[in-house]
Amino acid sequence: MTWVWRIFSSVLVAAPLLSATVSGTVELKDSRLPGVSKHHDFSGVVISLRPVNGTVVPNHAPGHARMVQKDKTFMPHVLAIPVGTTVDFPNFDPIFHNAFSNYDGQLFDIGLYAPGSSRSVHFTREGVVRIFCNIHSTMSALVVVLRTPYFGTTSMNGSFRIENVVPGEYWMNVFHERAAPATLQALEHRITVSDDQVVIPPIVISESGYLSIPHKNKYGRDYSPLPDDTSVYPATRK
Repeated sequence: MTWVWRIFSSVLVAAPLLSATVSGTVELKDSRLPGVSKHHDFSGVVISLRPVNGTVVPNHAPGHARMVQKDKTFMPHVLAIPVGTTVDFPNFDPIFHNAFSNYDGQLFDIGLYAPGSSRSVHFTREGVVRIFCNIHSTMSALVVVLRTPYFGTTSMNGSFRIENVVPGEYWMNVFHERAAPATLQALEHRITVSDDQVVIPPIVISESGYLSIPHKNKYGRDYSPLPDDTSVYPATRK
């Protein structure tokens, strides 16, 4: 009898990388704001990845995002969204608000609306939308509309994460409202996403030269020095 031995060999074949996480940290310097210089609040910087070949493979359909109005403040102050997203602006204050934007980006005016109600804006154009309240001059925010699903916004400690990134070659772009365009342009560079975890070297952004310029209301006029919410909007009295 002849015995035939069959030898089986196992070959490990690396599975293709389906998606990756890109992370890193941002540090802000040369700032005149106490929150940054003293308390090291590095939040609100948007990091985005744009495919070198110009082709974006969406990893989700644009949906809804939210920018709350509470304590006469827009929250979050910086909101990054993909093109096609609808942003809700709920009013959680006991007074009326009127969010608007008349700068470059997407112009809109959602009008005066009551406490406890909400209005929405559908963002269809790529760009930075600067938002104000027509009643309260201290209220401001930004919506950063991106033509890519790959982006992240820094937390207070400056960290960011961009998840579900398809492997490939990307241009990394940085946006910070208090940085000069030339400063941000110098930070743009090409990265390769080939591992499941890609860590970007620390990014340092200078706020040197930033000047805060007062804005006008939606009619192009100066704001009232001290808006009296209770007398202007008697329905809000308790």
